[in-house]
Amino acid sequence: MNYYHIWCDLLETHKAKEFCQAVTDYYEHLREKNLIEGYKITRRKLGFGPNELGEFHIIMDVKDLAQLEQTFQSVAKPDEKTARLHGNVYSRVKNFRSGLFRDYPDVF
Repeated sequence: MNYYHIWCDLLETHKAKEFCQAVTDYYEHLREKNLIEGYKITRRKLGFGPNELGEFHIIMDVKDLAQLEQTFQSVAKPDEKTARLHGNVYSRVKNFRSGLFRDYPDVF
């Protein structure tokens, strides 16, 4: 399994619940299209953690790099619904950071 991590802050910090609903709507759409396997939304608690990583952490699970590439292609050339859902998430964030991790040691 591969894990695409996203860290970010919100443009409007008082709209955290709306942001989480937008993320849920978007990632459920991607899952229904078999572009991701799953996801998790977390929020830094009590200010504990590096400020550079932002207040929110989203983890997207994909089986392999081929699925991740397919997901990125879908977002790069989206249908109308995907574009709307992605925009509803991306328009709410600032200080976006991302990283790609995998299970280790590799399981064949």
